[in-house]
Amino acid sequence: MPETGKSGLGRSETSQALKNLRVFAIVMVISFHSVLAYLASQPPGPQSFDNPPFHWMSTPILDSQRWLGFDIYAAFQYVSLMPVMFFLSGIFVWPSVIGKGSWSFLRSRLWRIGVPFLLGVYLLMPFAYYPVYRVSARDPSWSSYWKQLVALPFWPSGPLWFLWELLLFDIAAVVIFLTAPRLIEMLGRLSTSASKTPRQYFLVLLAVSAVAYLPLSFVFGTSHWGVWGPFALQSDRFLLYLVYFFAGVGVGAQGYDRGLLRPDGMLSRRWYVWAASAIASFFLWMMSMAPAVYGHSNVFVDTGAYLAVVLAVACACLGLAAIFLRFARRTWAIPDSLAKHAYAIYLVHYVFVVWLQFALLDIAMPAIAKGAIVFTGTLTLSWSLAAGVGRLPWSAMLRRAKSSASGWRSAIPHKMRPIG
Repeated sequence: MPETGKSGLGRSETSQALKNLRVFAIVMVISFHSVLAYLASQPPGPQSFDNPPFHWMSTPILDSQRWLGFDIYAAFQYVSLMPVMFFLSGIFVWPSVIGKGSWSFLRSRLWRIGVPFLLGVYLLMPFAYYPVYRVSARDPSWSSYWKQLVALPFWPSGPLWFLWELLLFDIAAVVIFLTAPRLIEMLGRLSTSASKTPRQYFLVLLAVSAVAYLPLSFVFGTSHWGVWGPFALQSDRFLLYLVYFFAGVGVGAQGYDRGLLRPDGMLSRRWYVWAASAIASFFLWMMSMAPAVYGHSNVFVDTGAYLAVVLAVACACLGLAAIFLRFARRTWAIPDSLAKHAYAIYLVHYVFVVWLQFALLDIAMPAIAKGAIVFTGTLTLSWSLAAGVGRLPWSAMLRRAKSSASGWRSAIPHKMRPIG
């Protein structure tokens, strides 16, 4: 998830815990994508690249080696990881909007999120999906692949869909800042009071999430994706992600280390309760999904399953926050380096995931070993590439230009600064 900038992460114990949690989330995204080729629940073999339902959009490579343990591991990431990422992305939005001004913040978001989204989708993703085409293609040439790619009724964006939704939510935050800032102040007060009573915050989050999630899940089900050109969204979860983004905005509105995420607050002190709740709710969700998997579905069964999703997401989000507030409030060299390059790692990792899975297809090796190789190789290569690009001369020039612009703005008396 993109950093907010220097105004985003300070040096408090809470900010360091959130920084480490952000690194953890990015690493989990990589691990999730790394094992998808080896899930026991996936179809037995690849499908045609140019025929619906385009299963390769969610699982690009299908290996013959499978392991059921990866299904359980990936299921936890699937149900809980993205809401956590939207929650973390929202925490530093409000201080940044206030500090930069609405239009300056929006310009920075367009530059930092919108431009990488377009470059990633139209430059990186075609290269990432080329192995998918080659698996079932009669003519494996790049020219034939390109003809089929541009003839698709959409443009595959891979995991970069997260960026355009995040940008859309940032725009919504700016609109609220300009029209109804007291709504965010109300969320901030709720978060501040949650320092002593996180259960009350949890119940409110649960109720709002249920209202946002259940109607769309009944309409679209739990696995439908809407795609318009390069813009993809998970139809049932769009409003759920919006709820968690603004939950994060509320946490940051009056100081992220003063309320729910206080390092000595009740959430951190009772981390074990929230961690146990996250584990229990995840297994409850898995059990609630079983009837539908075996064809026994009705409105009561579906309602229970959808409520279990809402419960599992809320428990996982607060549980992970509690664990990191309790145990990850200090700096470590490796997480700090990963944090510095986390955004770039996220942008490029999918290319390495797909190509490494493709390279291992014909090698006789257990699924566990293949998953470990793909994860380790992807993290190492993405990290190395991100660190190398960060050392290029043009990167240093951009940083100096940004620093000079910030210094110019701060030198202007507050009353003379342009609005926004």
